[in-house]
Amino acid sequence: MSTTAIETRALRKSYGDKVVLDNVDLAVQAGTVTAVLGPNGAGKTTVVNILSTLLRPDGGAAFVNGSDVVRNANDVRAAIGLTGQFSAVDTLLTGEENLLLMARLRHLGARRSKTRVAELLEQFDLVEAARKPLATYSGGMQRRLDLAMTLVSAPRVIFLDEPTTGLDPRSRRTMWDIVRDLVAQGTTVLLTTQYLDEADELANRIAVLDGGRIVAEGTPDELKRLVPGGQIRFRFADATGLDSAARVLDQATRDDELLTLTVPSDGAVRTLRATLDRLDAADIEVDDLSIHTPDLDDVFFALTGKTEPSRADSKGTTK
Repeated sequence: MSTTAIETRALRKSYGDKVVLDNVDLAVQAGTVTAVLGPNGAGKTTVVNILSTLLRPDGGAAFVNGSDVVRNANDVRAAIGLTGQFSAVDTLLTGEENLLLMARLRHLGARRSKTRVAELLEQFDLVEAARKPLATYSGGMQRRLDLAMTLVSAPRVIFLDEPTTGLDPRSRRTMWDIVRDLVAQGTTVLLTTQYLDEADELANRIAVLDGGRIVAEGTPDELKRLVPGGQIRFRFADATGLDSAARVLDQATRDDELLTLTVPSDGAVRTLRATLDRLDAADIEVDDLSIHTPDLDDVFFALTGKTEPSRADSKGTTK
């Protein structure tokens, strides 16, 4: 049975008259990735700072592995790892020295520290650069080292606050592979990001945060189905087939030059099947078809800036 590794209940935080978090409810199942999306100022980093005990909430409650982040802060700190938006490595040290320093801070002991550092250097492909000064490291290497330092004590819950900001596409994909490997080993990850493709690639569930509130939550596919704009495009071998299909699918948009009909769709399989059945019943042969569904860019622009929350259930509807 799955267990909840991270949970917030009616979480609130304000700075003067500025409400940063407004009754945020969030649950992250163990061994999964939940991504928190939102524009600048939405409250993403504030959520991470509260969950990692760096900031006290004004109201509500938050738990990590069953421990209250306020009442049992030491237990929470012992169970988590945090990689923030900006690298926390010491540029005056080598990569190996940075990891050894973190191991000592985590009280691993001399023998265990040496073993763990060797494991992480191998895991993050930093063996050759281990004893080189950080001035020789690329941005991607520094971020890999930063994440490796987070994992020194093998935490079961990790907070990644915009971990790939500023990285080139190859370095970002390397980080994605590392995160996937961690989750495959049972690690729970809460990820904040402004990269929508990153959330789509990594997240089991996504929470869209805007104006301090969760305005939508669900799997990537469920969220995409909340936004209209899906289409099925049929291409026909000749104008005769196009004309016949246009009479059957009277709400379609036709392109005579490309011999295509475009039909609005909610992205569901049953909709595609029903449309194909109508064409089959009229003995109309389709030469090719393609399906377009809204992506997370569409979700982001459609849902942020609104105040009424919507939550995707297991069927992708709202309630």
